Amino acid sequence: MKDSPHPTKRRRYDAAFRAEALRLAGESRSTQAAARALNISPKLLYKWQKEALTPIAAAREAELDPDTAAELRQLRALARRQAQELEILKKAIIIFSQTPDQ
Repeated sequence: MKDSPHPTKRRRYDAAFRAEALRLAGESRSTQAAARALNISPKLLYKWQKEALTPIAAAREAELDPDTAAELRQLRALARRQAQELEILKKAIIIFSQTPDQ
């Protein structure tokens, strides 16, 4: 194995580059094509997309004020609770719609 004169270093991308990459990937038909255009790995771009969808990363990037962050947490908790209630009601409809033959 031949040692290279310069060790490879992991590249770091700033938030502006990431935001532009995510915007380009959103507008592009293919995430892989967007990654090629930016000369980055498609896996890295997929990772950034996944991180952008998580609430913690979104709140961290947005740097929300405490009141807005608290309201956001409450609204997300309410949305989760309502989704659970909806699932329960859907199951109840299925159970009660199956009437025994008399």
